[in-house]
Amino acid sequence: MSLFKARDWWSTVLGEREEFDQGCLCLADVDNSGSGQDKIIVGSFMGYLRIFNPRPVKTGDRAQAEDLLLEVRLHSPILQVEVGKFVSGTELLHLAVLHSRKLCVYIVSGTLGNVDHGNQYQIKLMYEHNIQRTACNMTYGPFGGVKGRDLICIQSVDGMLMVFEQESYAFGRFLPGFLLPGPLAYSARTDSFLTVSSCRQVESYKYQVLAFATDADKRQETEQQKLGSGKRLVVDWTLNIGEQALDICIVSFNQSASSVFILGERNFFCLKENGQIRFMKKLDCSPSCFLPYCSVSEGDINTLIGNHSSMLHIYQGVTLKWASQLPHVPVAVRVGCLHDLKGVIVTLSDDGHLQCSYLGTDPSLFQAPVVESRELNYDELDAEFRELQKIIKDVKSQGVWPMTEREDELKVSAVVSPNLDSVSQATAADVGTDFVPSITVKIILQNRVVLQRAKLSIYVQPPLELTCDQFPFEFTAPDMTFTAAFSVYLKRNYMPSELEGNAVVCYSKSTDRNPDGVPRVIQCKFRLPLKLICLPGQPSKTAGHKVTVDTNKPPVSLLSLFPGFASQSDDDQVNVMGFRFLGGSRVTLLASKTSQRYRIQSEQFEDLWLITNELILRLREYFEKQGIKDFACSFSGSMPLQEYFELIDHHFELRMNGEKLEELLSERAVQFRAIQRRLLTRFKDKTPAPLQHLDTLLDGTYKQVIALADAVEENLDNLSQSFSRLKSATRLVITLLGLWQKLSTDQLAILEAAFLPLQQDAQDLGWEETVDAAVAHLLKTCLSKSSKEQALALSSQLSVPKDTSRLKKHITLLCERLAKGGRLCLSADAPTPQAMVMPGGCAPIPESALEEGSSDQDASEPFTSHRNLLREASEPDGPVTRKEKARGRKRKRLLTGKDSN
Repeated sequence: MSLFKARDWWSTVLGEREEFDQGCLCLADVDNSGSGQDKIIVGSFMGYLRIFNPRPVKTGDRAQAEDLLLEVRLHSPILQVEVGKFVSGTELLHLAVLHSRKLCVYIVSGTLGNVDHGNQYQIKLMYEHNIQRTACNMTYGPFGGVKGRDLICIQSVDGMLMVFEQESYAFGRFLPGFLLPGPLAYSARTDSFLTVSSCRQVESYKYQVLAFATDADKRQETEQQKLGSGKRLVVDWTLNIGEQALDICIVSFNQSASSVFILGERNFFCLKENGQIRFMKKLDCSPSCFLPYCSVSEGDINTLIGNHSSMLHIYQGVTLKWASQLPHVPVAVRVGCLHDLKGVIVTLSDDGHLQCSYLGTDPSLFQAPVVESRELNYDELDAEFRELQKIIKDVKSQGVWPMTEREDELKVSAVVSPNLDSVSQATAADVGTDFVPSITVKIILQNRVVLQRAKLSIYVQPPLELTCDQFPFEFTAPDMTFTAAFSVYLKRNYMPSELEGNAVVCYSKSTDRNPDGVPRVIQCKFRLPLKLICLPGQPSKTAGHKVTVDTNKPPVSLLSLFPGFASQSDDDQVNVMGFRFLGGSRVTLLASKTSQRYRIQSEQFEDLWLITNELILRLREYFEKQGIKDFACSFSGSMPLQEYFELIDHHFELRMNGEKLEELLSERAVQFRAIQRRLLTRFKDKTPAPLQHLDTLLDGTYKQVIALADAVEENLDNLSQSFSRLKSATRLVITLLGLWQKLSTDQLAILEAAFLPLQQDAQDLGWEETVDAAVAHLLKTCLSKSSKEQALALSSQLSVPKDTSRLKKHITLLCERLAKGGRLCLSADAPTPQAMVMPGGCAPIPESALEEGSSDQDASEPFTSHRNLLREASEPDGPVTRKEKARGRKRKRLLTGKDSN
């Protein structure tokens, strides 16, 4: 055996396919031999009772036939075995066996055998008690301070304590607030019972309180045992330990004090007699059993704790003194004196492995071989190091996974049908029109190598819906082609934030180092046509919201840009065109005859986005086909921040309403459960009592719960619609900002990442706080006015704001600083922007007193603050005389308002 393994003294395996638990093991001189040698008593759930007296010839011997003193089958599962003075008129030890519905007390006796046949052991039933309730566990002791005998207390599964005064049944009491049975122990010093309830608290009940809580009407003994309806028990003391207990043990080191040991699921507790904690120890492993015992030589109490890692830990107080490895997971552990060997540790597993062991070590016979020493060749090490550095550099320059390699492995392409489906695939669409069109999209996959576990996922913006969004594939051979076809349609009566879809393929490719496959992802985007969600409509001359887009090329006929939306071929259709979304809203597009402008107008601000984006894309495609490369769009009007802020306020208001509705629903649910408990108590009461309109209150609360649940669902639906409209308005504002300030593609990507960080809105992490943190980060990094703003620390925790004033202020400041020449970049040390004229429409909100002072001045003035004046006054050209220095200091005091006197 190696170090820290329990020394095997004797072991055996009990039966076949039998099960055991912590109450199935007991050590005592059950045959009353008087030699002081303990016997091992084991009971199983199969009903077998075995008594062992181990006598190994040498350490580590297996069990011999003569080691088994007795084996009988009792035909009922054995829950617990105990040895004590259970028979009146004698102080001999007897064996108590607890079954699920019966308590049996036996006397174990031995007869000297003749010649070499050995001794014969047998058991005799002294008495038994039939129990009306299903038993769980039991404890014993001199209840009430009796001398020379032990009484037995059995805990039933439904929380009744049944006390037996040896051959007679005494009384039964129900534990208050009982739900599930816990471990049970008896303290002889305080004459009280201790258990751990389902409330995860230790409870102590005095035996005198249990005994005097008699029934009001004197029933017969059997009837009292069956019902057990006594007065309400009063607990002596309680202690909340915060977890379920596995076992309780009470140890008295001397006559003056005793300790209560409790083994929890994660901790080990030691309590005083009055419930105060002596100490507790957090365990590293999940425990399975424990046994506190007195150490006379050391004058302290040691504790054996077995865990599910097949380890046995020995603690002295909270200090770990020893750890031993066991060959099994123990469910019960005992310490006894076997064959004149004191302190033998007996462990039992749930499958019947019974082992007697002791602690110790064997000397190690292993000798480490002599290591051959050799000199290091530093030139070879340097050459190898340079070669590895070169490999790392090449990999970094190519990327961890080059894009060309990914495209060579798998090619993904999307084909959108030019025509709508002849038979619409829309199902359960709630748009408000009789006909909802659908369009077919095909995703083509072509592999060059063998790929594993390929899966195609399709994503579109809500409320667009897919007939199928998941497609599994198996590329078992190279050069295979698969085609996935699905249809897309509009499911609800509001518009999506964009018409772009995304096809993502996840697959694994096996390598030499990873034969199971390395996960990889490739995606392909496709664009859906406008006619999927829009129909030709009548133009409107009046509208509440308008956006004008300027171009540098002559206006193009709208018939050539939108050929599928011309309802008639009049000349009027050349410069004006109407669109009607399936949801019911209308958008009008006008092209100027004299200037190079296009106007988009609608009654809803967010509806302008799809037509504006579609116009810009089709204009760029039109001029690219004409071979014109210098086409550009611009925006010179005022930024529609007020309309944008109204949508933000509406979305935030729905979020706040959702929180209030959920709080009300939670309160009504708590009220509903409280009324249910009151009614259940009334119905269980043996004495009928009036309901006091509790049934009416229950019905009214139920109706409120249902109404609030419907309101929560309706608010969630409105919130999803508001979030989609907010995303459409956000994309429109980003596009107008890009056209207004001529932002590059990278800068637009930064704006989209800041304003559109979430695909779905939630209560705990919403759009407002996320965008506010992102915009504040841009204002304090690349759009900062000074290095002091860059040094400001941002909060790392996002929380729901009280209102949207801070967010709206930050968005306005972002627009203002972009107008002053600020540029978006990911580098934190971006140069401070130079002042320039702001082309109108965006009223600045001062961020500080310095911002107020600078906003009142013209942005084109050469000096925007006193700091520039001071710098100019303090840095003249040429050599500086003493008089000039004095005049400079005087001018500086006048400008700053400070006087040296």
